[in-house]
Amino acid sequence: MSPLGKLLVIGFGPGDMEHITKRALDALAESEVIIGYNTYVDLIRPLLNGQEIVRTGMTEEVSRAQEAVRQAEMGKKVAVISSGDAGVYGMAGLVYEVLMQKGWRREDGVEVEVVPGISAIQSCASLLGAPVMHDACTISLSDHLTPWETIVKRVEAAASADFVIALYNPRSGRRTRQIVETQSILLRYRDPKTPVGLVKSAYRERQQVIVTTLEDMLNHDIGMLTTVIIGNSSTTVYDGLIVTPRGYQRKYTLDATEQALKPHQRLRTEAEPWSLGAQEDTPQAGAAPTTTAGPSASGAAVATQARPQAMAAVQATTAVQTGAAPASLAAEALSRLAVGGKLPGEANARWSGQAPAAESTARTSAVAGAGAPAVMATGGFGKPALFEVGVSPGVGNKKFTARQMALLAEVAGDDGELEYTPDHQIVLRVPCADPEELVGRLRDERFIVMPIGDVFKVKACDFCNMEKDDAVPVAEHLQVVLGGLQAPKETSIALNGCGMACYGAVLEDIGIVYRKGGYDLFLGGKKFGRNAHAAQPVAEGIPGDQITDIVENVIAEYKEKGHPNERFHKFFKRVGVVAGFRHEDAPATVEVNAVCGD
Repeated sequence: MSPLGKLLVIGFGPGDMEHITKRALDALAESEVIIGYNTYVDLIRPLLNGQEIVRTGMTEEVSRAQEAVRQAEMGKKVAVISSGDAGVYGMAGLVYEVLMQKGWRREDGVEVEVVPGISAIQSCASLLGAPVMHDACTISLSDHLTPWETIVKRVEAAASADFVIALYNPRSGRRTRQIVETQSILLRYRDPKTPVGLVKSAYRERQQVIVTTLEDMLNHDIGMLTTVIIGNSSTTVYDGLIVTPRGYQRKYTLDATEQALKPHQRLRTEAEPWSLGAQEDTPQAGAAPTTTAGPSASGAAVATQARPQAMAAVQATTAVQTGAAPASLAAEALSRLAVGGKLPGEANARWSGQAPAAESTARTSAVAGAGAPAVMATGGFGKPALFEVGVSPGVGNKKFTARQMALLAEVAGDDGELEYTPDHQIVLRVPCADPEELVGRLRDERFIVMPIGDVFKVKACDFCNMEKDDAVPVAEHLQVVLGGLQAPKETSIALNGCGMACYGAVLEDIGIVYRKGGYDLFLGGKKFGRNAHAAQPVAEGIPGDQITDIVENVIAEYKEKGHPNERFHKFFKRVGVVAGFRHEDAPATVEVNAVCGD
């Protein structure tokens, strides 16, 4: 062992004592310090024998890794625990990243051992039958660390290539849309009756196993503790079990005692006409083209054999993309909403609703999730994308007209839905083939149309039914300049029209209160959770001709220096000073372990 100590990064499996490996048990026993997430520490507590325990809540992974390295450098044996396998969405990679930042080298740094465990895809598959018998992949739907745009590309690629897919972190208390959009993407490539397994808390006390279908999966409870396994085109259900054939039936007769092919014949090229070697020897008549537009060429080749109808649709849409400007513009309109009101690279531009210059069709289709006319499947199981947008009658105006409500009802129809939110905004979700046309209709009816997701949201009180309207121009200016811009994390900018502040702007990320002819500014509110707190008052009496510039400077600094998925109050605390305003710690609050994962 290195004199510096040792790091043991341990995957302890699903949580049941019978499924922890012997090496994991020995590693725990020989460790002096155990570091882990609260729930995981509780799961393995019966295996501990007096070691020092360092336990933290969700989102504290970096601090756990840093503390583990620090203690190992002091000469201690330190165990960093993860459920499942430490190298699959666990702590192994983060520990190495922290070591890399410190310039660690294997030959003279702390010793590191990664102890493997049973990952969720394996433990959950064992409860469902044998769903992962063929090529499979894991995709985490958590966009706390990975951009949603990237996740969409991966789901598209896996769906088109007919992989068995295991979805980790499918839904939490706040992340509810991701699993819905994922299902929508999958239904473009797979039969609605494709078998799906839902396993919650595998091999733990509250274990739940459900066998359902792709079209029906959202009718069941799916949360942070659920792993979703989606079959491929050959997956079947037999006697309540999900089974994905490996392909033996191509070469063997499974109910015969004597096989037609003798052992010495079974690996010959002529016995495998589907293999690459056979195709090179004798080109197949009518073989699928080897070149397609964009990065999906390899996936398209697989899909040709697995799902000819879906592949025909992909080929047809590829032809449409090659020069259909209106369709490309519609796809780009959708992509603007998908990435938060603007396209990457347009750092200072707000979506104005005018037709933008088209990007490459490959990028547009990936960002838009194949939901606009340029990338809609027209055969097989194709469906238009689920288009989601927020609408309101105005920043301060809370009153919808009858015409506006009628339009929303007409647009939603039988397949869409309308959700009213506490932000005085209605979220419209509807399958849509032409988002550009839909947005135009909404704006024609004088709606403010806003993207949903990690964007800046401007909201205000109703200015006492517009009787105290001195601050209305400021609210409207902020909406025009900042509303809908992409943010590191969803951020609220709220304005109160008088000193009573009855709208609660001081609880939001950025709060503005108009009082005695000037504006008071509050930064870093935390509205939810048991440790919620009001924003910090940073300035009083700001003149009206300065307040918008100051807020824009705050936003610009947050956009430039904020980490992905970092909430504004955490950013303010981390950097210490924003636009000249210094952070001060809020009074101590109760620490809460959020089981939901956020």
